[in-house]
Amino acid sequence: MKLPKHWKDVTVGDCCSIRHGYAFEGSDMTAQATEGPIVVSIGNLQYTGGFRFGSTTLKRATIDPPKGYVLQPGEVLVAMTCQTPDGEILGIPGMIPSDGRTYLHNQRLGLVVTKEEVPTSKSFLFYLFCSKPFNRHLVERATGTKVKHTSPTTIESFEFALPPLPEQRKIADILSTWDEALEKLDALIEAQERRKKALMQQLLTGRRRLKGFDQSKGKTASDRFGIYPADWKRVRLGEITHEVPTKNAEGTDLPVLSCTKHRGLVLSQEYFGKRVYAEDTSGYRVVQRGEFAYATNHIEEGSIGYQNLCDAGLVSPIYTVFKTTEAVDDSYLFRVLKSTLLIHLYQINTSASVDRRGSLRYDEFSRIHIWLPGKEEQTAIAQVFDTADQQLTLLRTQRTALDQQKRGLMQRLLTGKLRVKT
Repeated sequence: MKLPKHWKDVTVGDCCSIRHGYAFEGSDMTAQATEGPIVVSIGNLQYTGGFRFGSTTLKRATIDPPKGYVLQPGEVLVAMTCQTPDGEILGIPGMIPSDGRTYLHNQRLGLVVTKEEVPTSKSFLFYLFCSKPFNRHLVERATGTKVKHTSPTTIESFEFALPPLPEQRKIADILSTWDEALEKLDALIEAQERRKKALMQQLLTGRRRLKGFDQSKGKTASDRFGIYPADWKRVRLGEITHEVPTKNAEGTDLPVLSCTKHRGLVLSQEYFGKRVYAEDTSGYRVVQRGEFAYATNHIEEGSIGYQNLCDAGLVSPIYTVFKTTEAVDDSYLFRVLKSTLLIHLYQINTSASVDRRGSLRYDEFSRIHIWLPGKEEQTAIAQVFDTADQQLTLLRTQRTALDQQKRGLMQRLLTGKLRVKT
């Protein structure tokens, strides 16, 4: 491709050098403190670029800040290791915010130090390092198998087209405007999730009743985990569910599902992007639409799902499949089974399991107690959460679309296919 006017071919090393961070020991920092300099780690980065100090664990230095490793607002760091085999965040950058806090340069993060010989905007380099060509360059040359590593030399060898400094700044300004819009959407999504979580805590325990359903007249019942309305019933899961141990004995070709702690059941190949299950699925369990499934050795993390993806699917032999009785609204029960209290009960019962191998079989699962309102109230509560989920899905869809638009724009701006006026 012909270079745009006044642009020139350079390497990252022509514009800047990449400097290693300080090798903090585990005893040099703590996540328990609320004050003191923050030791920046790869865990503070977002996969799409940028830091997320507000939603990740902050480690504070327990030693005096090492000289030469105190970061200034606007400085850029890049990830030099990645713990996923595909190297998805290798080279992902973050920019130190101007929020009055002290940040320290940790190992495994490279500091971008610009050179006077080639005038370069750090903000422009930040977006360059967010680009797919840059990530691909590092992944193709990475070392390591389970953990991917890159080096300053590899980063500095990346070739790209550099516009004049005023155009660099203009490009960075345009893209930062899109980032501000994405941050506002992220804040809105987080607020919606917090509201939904608080609402779940109130409605699933009966602390708040929907209009027309308060039949307890102020009377309450209780167990060791809380107080509930007196018109709710305390039942064992085995009273309202039964196991469905059907196996795929004939080797029918059905979609294979996996269970995740956040999304529940997902289509395995679509979710992982590759086949992660056995060629022979004759020993797999069949899970019909309207049935539940959980991984017996991961349920303590909340890995339980409701099958509404296909008419029939398959899950690994280590999964337990069950269905409910007529007394239950499945959508309501799914919210209960994913609640914080039930996850806590899974953990307790997994620890007390007879085989003590970190699994919760249906026999133990069926003995767990829950409080159950009448079916009409279950349905009404489920509809409230369905509406909240629809709103969150809409916001996430908008966020995905906006991020894709920004990435398309970024690709055109960084290659000069779209020029800006300065």
